[in-house]
Formats: sequence, C-alpha cells, structure tokens
Amino acid sequence: MKILAIEHIQLAMPAGGEKPARDFYQGILGVPERPKPVHLAGRGGVWFEDGDLKIHLGVDKDFHAARRAHPALLVEDLPAFSARLKAAGHPVIDDEPPPGYRRIYTEDPFGNRIELIEPLCSPPLDGAGSIAAGSPTPPTRVPPDARRSGSR
Repeated sequence: MKILAIEHIQLAMPAGGEKPARDFYQGILGVPERPKPVHLAGRGGVWFEDGDLKIHLGVDKDFHAARRAHPALLVEDLPAFSARLKAAGHPVIDDEPPPGYRRIYTEDPFGNRIELIEPLCSPPLDGAGSIAAGSPTPPTRVPPDARRSGSR
C-alpha cells in the first residue's frame, strides 16, 4: 500500500467566482479550463487541467482564503510569470527559496496563496515533456487545510 501521486489539488472560492478564476488560472497562469463533469457542474466552481497538472476550484459557502496552505507550481521562466502577475495587479512576493530553486508567492483573485517555483537548472524531461523519473523536484504535498469543504 502506498500513495502514488497527487491526482489534483482543490482550492476554495466564493460562489460566483468562476470568471475571476478563469481570468487568473487560464488567462494569467496559462492552465486551460476543463469542463466539469455534468453531475458536478451544478455545484459551481471551475477546473483547470494540463496533463498531470490539475487545479480544481470548488465553491465554499463559508469561504476563507488559504493564506498559509498553498500549492507550489513548478514553472519555467519565473521572471515572465512575475511580470505577468504584476501587470495584472496581483501581488508578487519574493522569498528565500530552498536550495537549487527560485520562487515567488502570489494570490489568486480570492486571496488563496500560490507559490511559483523554478529550478535554477532545468530538470531533464522524458519523451512526453514531463519531468523524467528520478529528477529532483520540489516536494509535492497537499496540506490538510488546503482541502476545504464544498464541491469537488
């Protein structure tokens, strides 16, 4: 018995926040929207997916932004992301990174903390464009309070 990977991360958002979510996650971060399954669409929220990267936003009627718990998104060209975020009016906070990386923090339109992290040297990719097995990458963990009540 073992955990194999994170299948997706879910962040909370307030009701009616689908447009700002699309503007941020698809428009600024570049993660395409994936339609929610019909049986889940009525709950509100929006899903963004690109291969193994899956970020789901679910409506939480008692929404409170996750200001400490956060996903760390492995990126390419961190300075370009930083400039794009600043141009769109999102905060960009530099922070001391773990060895071998550089990183920033920002917030989505709802105040959820988002980390963008980039290796100082590019990890090797496999034939599908994914990070090759055994390559060093930042740890992938989902803190318990990143999982909010509400829809999936």
